[in-house]
Amino acid sequence: MYANAAFGAQQYANVGVRSGIEDASPHRLIQMLFEGGLQRLATAKGALQREDRAAKGEQIGKAIGIIGGLRESLNVEQGGELAVNLESLYAYMQRRLLEANIESSIEKVEEVAGLLRDLKEAWDGISPEKVTDAADADVRQTA
Repeated sequence: MYANAAFGAQQYANVGVRSGIEDASPHRLIQMLFEGGLQRLATAKGALQREDRAAKGEQIGKAIGIIGGLRESLNVEQGGELAVNLESLYAYMQRRLLEANIESSIEKVEEVAGLLRDLKEAWDGISPEKVTDAADADVRQTA
């Protein structure tokens, strides 16, 4: 389902976190994306509260990029309906963040943070070995 985790990791690296990416497992890379997205949303919320428009826009933009990395890392062929549903959810989250930026809406940032937190908690409950096994199977299929 997350066959393109390296792409997602690149999105994460592009927003300033490079430490440990090269050695991270596919499971850990996705965790890092979730963590980075949540950090950016928390910072964006603070910027909204301070009415710091520049920081708000920058942090929301980075969160949108991270969610884009999660979205691009999905493998619809292997992940099936779950991957399709996640793709739709990520697209929704990106739209809500665009609206949050335009409207300076803390509520919309909080909504997306809640969704991202729920996804992270679910992802954290998955055994890293299962993700590695799925990624290995995907590599074998493309070879």
